[in-house]
Amino acid sequence: MSLTAQPATRTGPARELVDALARDPAGQTSPSVYETGRLVASAPWLPGHDARLAWLLDRQRPDGGWGGPDGYALVPTLSAVEALLAALHRDGTAASSSAAAAHRGLAFLAGALRGDTPPDLPATDLIVPALLAAVDRRLTGPAGPPPGLAGWADRPRLPLPAGLDPARLTRVRGMLAAGRPVPEKLAHALEVTGELACRAAGVSPSASGAVGASPAATAAWLGRPEPGAALDYLRAVARSGPVPCASPITVFERAWVLAVLIRAGVPVRVPEPVLTELRAAVGASGAATAPGLPADADTTSVVLYVLARLGRPLGVGPLAGYDTGRHFCTWPGEDGASLTTNAHVLDALGEHPSRPGVTAARRRVTEWLVARQEPDGRWDDRWHASAYYATFAVLLALADHAPDGAARTAVERGVGWLLDTQRPDGSWGRWHGTAEETAYAVLALAGAGRAGDARIAAALTRGRGRLSELDGSVGGPALWHDKDLYRPTLIVRAAVLAASGRAGRASTYPAPTMIRIA
Repeated sequence: MSLTAQPATRTGPARELVDALARDPAGQTSPSVYETGRLVASAPWLPGHDARLAWLLDRQRPDGGWGGPDGYALVPTLSAVEALLAALHRDGTAASSSAAAAHRGLAFLAGALRGDTPPDLPATDLIVPALLAAVDRRLTGPAGPPPGLAGWADRPRLPLPAGLDPARLTRVRGMLAAGRPVPEKLAHALEVTGELACRAAGVSPSASGAVGASPAATAAWLGRPEPGAALDYLRAVARSGPVPCASPITVFERAWVLAVLIRAGVPVRVPEPVLTELRAAVGASGAATAPGLPADADTTSVVLYVLARLGRPLGVGPLAGYDTGRHFCTWPGEDGASLTTNAHVLDALGEHPSRPGVTAARRRVTEWLVARQEPDGRWDDRWHASAYYATFAVLLALADHAPDGAARTAVERGVGWLLDTQRPDGSWGRWHGTAEETAYAVLALAGAGRAGDARIAAALTRGRGRLSELDGSVGGPALWHDKDLYRPTLIVRAAVLAASGRAGRASTYPAPTMIRIA
């Protein structure tokens, strides 16, 4: 069914979407080849093992790899291959399909590992060295290669990609071996430390039973099926077989869904418990995606923006610890910087204009974002594979909160890039047209502040037409960055819903927020 109906009809699916936030507080996200492979390798005792193994085999690409296009295949393929090797070692009579799939995967890796530095996904610099070493042990260890793969024992070792250094993994493992706790953010990838992860010092499950909100990290910490919250969590998250990279994603999902609906003026009711829990998620250092993960400026700023727009402002004090003096880091000690985090910070600051220091901070963030626009007018970021997401976030933050001078020029250049890259069928997308990326482009053009522009109006009409055709499709590509690419189902659904309603109406956003508290 199309979501481009009149406002009264649109309210129905929007309300269903928001109600789902309360019904399923853990959140909804796509299964991960990487994470599922780690459970196949390390937790064969967990119910659903055969289903996970079959799912991995079914997801192999014709070229032997797993996962997304380009360098995004490296991490999931390493995980799947190592998992298949582990399964073959455990069961020498395993189906020949597993050996054949492992052989094709190894052949794919032999070429892929000699390519460019892999994309900047979380923990890639730890995961790739750890899995390369594990694959090598499976092929050349005392037990020899598993059945059907004898020829790989005599081949050269798979190389470490250019730009990756195993020294950080060595340091992390050294910390655990010495009994020292690892930084909180590394708990999400605790599985890279192997046997050292089991009951690691300073690491414990959250209230949900998860370690680092990761099935793989939780299984590595647990080690064996001992009763308790961690085992209960694993049984719940893996009950259907494959597992996501992160669960729960409670705060992240709720904040992003509400933010995109609020911004587009979609009329929905917000259940009071959802709002209360969002407020409670913000501590002195901000908010985290979910318990077990560290607070970060990205989640904090979106939560603060949502609460302010809903008449429950908490101020911007929790963002102070992320201010570097030039921009805002996602978390202290971050390697690199995120443009979308800073766009969301600008959104939060813009909702609190009277707070001390906000004017200066807005100016600094604006200048930083403008300076990082690509020559063709787009913005790219480390948390999403598509420039359409980053361009949507930055362009709207600048248009809403820094509408003059260099920022306005940057917005115009961003609009130009969006107009120039629309596909003949009306969609937008990095590799091909998708509902998600088309939604971001439509929302960005609709909110750019150029009402009456004929070219934008035509692009919106074509985009809306294509989006209505894509609305009914099941699933979609994984484009968000975690240890593997993933798709946060309700967040993407919210963007598509908001864009479907916006594209056929005025090409500027309404001033009032049309959201009520239930």
